[in-house]
Amino acid sequence: MPDPLDDLHARFTQQARWTADIRARLLALPPARAAGAVLEVGSGTGAITLDLHGRTPARIVGLDRDHASNAYATRHDPATRFATGFGERLPFGPGAFDVSFCHFLLLWVRDPQAILSEMVRVTVPGGAVLCLAEPDYGGRIEYPDSLAALGLAQESALRRKGADTRLGRRLRHLLVQAGLVSVEVGVLGGEWRLGAAPSAREADLEWKTLSDDLAGDMPPQALEDLRRTLTAARDEGRHLLFIPTFYGWGLCPR
Repeated sequence: MPDPLDDLHARFTQQARWTADIRARLLALPPARAAGAVLEVGSGTGAITLDLHGRTPARIVGLDRDHASNAYATRHDPATRFATGFGERLPFGPGAFDVSFCHFLLLWVRDPQAILSEMVRVTVPGGAVLCLAEPDYGGRIEYPDSLAALGLAQESALRRKGADTRLGRRLRHLLVQAGLVSVEVGVLGGEWRLGAAPSAREADLEWKTLSDDLAGDMPPQALEDLRRTLTAARDEGRHLLFIPTFYGWGLCPR
């Protein structure tokens, strides 16, 4: 029997694929490579932690405020310890981890600065705090132009749901304000290759996310018209979408 969280886990797994390259690069940094304990804040259904076991021998802990997500994650990734709690009040002592990280999290929280400060607190001096993906919908580029309404509607819908859709551009400032040193921030790259259109499964996941975001905000017929325009643009090799997604990291001061 399908689990109600299966679709959400599929979406999180898709997002994890988008950040696989930068995750591998950041986990190869000296503080992460030598880590004995790693914490993910906002671990959701465990899509990222499951991937980490093949990349690091460290003990991995995931924290999420949702009990159901933690139970789902535990079933799929029993090697990781999942705890229930809030990022603003992490239930761990100072310096409990060598690395702490988050992934598509800060745009959804009311006080991202508080969460980063807590991540710094529970990370050892000299350890690393990583933010693997924070999008900025204000820099969205999409072609053909007939799809512009889709992007504007999605950003408005996400804002109404509580997202800071332009958090990405603030990431460097947030990391510096958290007291981190040697801060580095960048934007995930985009590549569009001929014949490299998303698979039917990937396209279905992307459309489900869009339609869920826009449910109740756009007339059904208008949404269906945009879906057809998007599908045709993909099939004809014309579609291009780039949403700047920032990553950043820094070291906890010694």
